[in-house]
Amino acid sequence: MKQKFIAATIFIFIFLGAFFLLKNISVPPLQESMTGKTAVDWISGGEDKKATGEDNLLDQSGKEDILVIRVVDGDTIEIEGGKKIRYIGIDTPEVADPRKPVQCFGRDASAKNKELVEGKRVRLEKDVSETDKYGRLLRYVYVGNTFVNETLVKEGYAFSSPYPPDVKYQELFNQAEKEARAANSGLWGSCGTVAGTKTTVPATDCVIKGNISSSGEKIYHLPGQKYYNQTVINESAGELWFCSEQEAVSAGWRKSKI
Repeated sequence: MKQKFIAATIFIFIFLGAFFLLKNISVPPLQESMTGKTAVDWISGGEDKKATGEDNLLDQSGKEDILVIRVVDGDTIEIEGGKKIRYIGIDTPEVADPRKPVQCFGRDASAKNKELVEGKRVRLEKDVSETDKYGRLLRYVYVGNTFVNETLVKEGYAFSSPYPPDVKYQELFNQAEKEARAANSGLWGSCGTVAGTKTTVPATDCVIKGNISSSGEKIYHLPGQKYYNQTVINESAGELWFCSEQEAVSAGWRKSKI
């Protein structure tokens, strides 16, 4: 009889222990709990993520979507938040630089840029570099179906101006400039010899720049060399474009050392 009592007591303790153990185990609910997690959250170990402000700036193509609050000049804008954007791959005549006089067609380029983007939401695309030496963001700019960088060059408001490594669309800009020059569009037909002195893209596929230095020395620059991009060919001063190094050497030019 005593053995039966002991066995019954042990059984009761085991039963009660199991009951309280099961009661304290947390089982994920199938419906949403007070914490906001669902069964799917528990299984996956994740939670619903709210979009951040940065996420909201991206459209489906991955480009930033932002409001333009002010046009600085033909190739620079200011966006909400106060940051400035410098258009990649192009250059418009100066109008806002206090160190330089207003250049031919500079105000026209600024007005065109204002017409295209001011007060509008635009999409921004980065190439390789984040900013230029002045801290301006470097971007390609789109409004609706218009590629603003290309449009300014194609309509004669800007020059194609490559600055490696940001050259994703440079061939497109080069072609746009050739078309604008051929059609005498914009500055090409309005600035006389002024437009002709800043020849960043040759009319042909000859891309070697034959520059004449201030001391009269004839030096040619190849694409990729240190001073190639900042060298501007003034054909009216006798500077030339060459199709090959042999042609440049035969004409009396020497290769740049850097």
